[in-house]
Amino acid sequence: MTTKNTDVLIIGAGLTGLTLAYLLKSLNLKTTIIEANTRIGGRIVTKRNTNEAPIDLGATWLVPQQTNVLNLLKSLQIDVFEQFYGSTAIYQPDPSKQAQLVSLPNNDSVSYRIKNGTQTLIETLTDQLYQTSVHTDTSAISIQLKAEYLEVKTNKQTYHATYVVSTLPPALFNQNISLTPELPEVITDTLSKTHTWMHNSIRVGFTYKTPFWKHPQSSGTIYANSGPLQEFYDHSNAEQSVYALSGFMSSNLSDLNKEQRKNLALEQLQGYYGDQALAYLNYEECVWIDQKHTIKPENTFLMPQQNNGHLLYQERYLNEKLFIAGAETSTVFSGKMEAAVSSAMHVFDSLKAEIN
Repeated sequence: MTTKNTDVLIIGAGLTGLTLAYLLKSLNLKTTIIEANTRIGGRIVTKRNTNEAPIDLGATWLVPQQTNVLNLLKSLQIDVFEQFYGSTAIYQPDPSKQAQLVSLPNNDSVSYRIKNGTQTLIETLTDQLYQTSVHTDTSAISIQLKAEYLEVKTNKQTYHATYVVSTLPPALFNQNISLTPELPEVITDTLSKTHTWMHNSIRVGFTYKTPFWKHPQSSGTIYANSGPLQEFYDHSNAEQSVYALSGFMSSNLSDLNKEQRKNLALEQLQGYYGDQALAYLNYEECVWIDQKHTIKPENTFLMPQQNNGHLLYQERYLNEKLFIAGAETSTVFSGKMEAAVSSAMHVFDSLKAEIN
């Protein structure tokens, strides 16, 4: 097995890892990213079909208060646009009751989506990393503290790194990578009991030729307390030239196959919109509990956001050479894109201060 040297080894090519590598360009450090999956992006996934609206199946929405990620988008010249909710929503409180068209409250809060899909952020960051080595299908197996560096063994090669930054979901990091010496029990216990954002979510979407939901007696915003689809929204593109509906399906349906889930969703949409809902172009989905590089299915139940942003994640380990980063570790907007970017900035600031 070959050995490679690098100043910074980043484990995980999601938003945190790619943002950190982008920031590290200014420090003139040799940076390497390894990614266990065959694709990059982590929990950002956009499905694109020709002449159809792109469907985001992972991280999607931003709010104005998420300034770090919005500033990053601005610096990369990536446009955002306002999510269309409309003035009404289809609300079904109970499957035995007919759905109602209710008025949405007037408020000044808005949310944004990224033009051409959230994957645009991943693609643009990657294009900036021409001096950074990014290796997919490469899983970290162990990290061992040596006198002057950390030795990281993967399924393909060994790395000697001055610093290692894990951006994996904490529970996955704890399960998949052995450390020598072992971390203190207080941090391993926290790692194992940290909720993973999106871990049991099912994101689905349908593309259509026309936005039939956009008329006064209907809505593309759906809230249902029961049934397969729980939250659904207009997912048309920024130009409003190609159209889609997308949102969240009940996590209880993860054991069904894709066709079964699609048919249940269509039955619900047909109840709201009639047969025009059946004339879809494409159906896309992502069952996150099946993504082995996000979470292990045998994880015990954790409360949403449990241990997210824990103060132990702000510390460094293995002689100050190991950082535990990622969306779950940030103290602000934990689990969101803002948290992923903020976590990358936290690590960057720490490295910059030490090097300077």
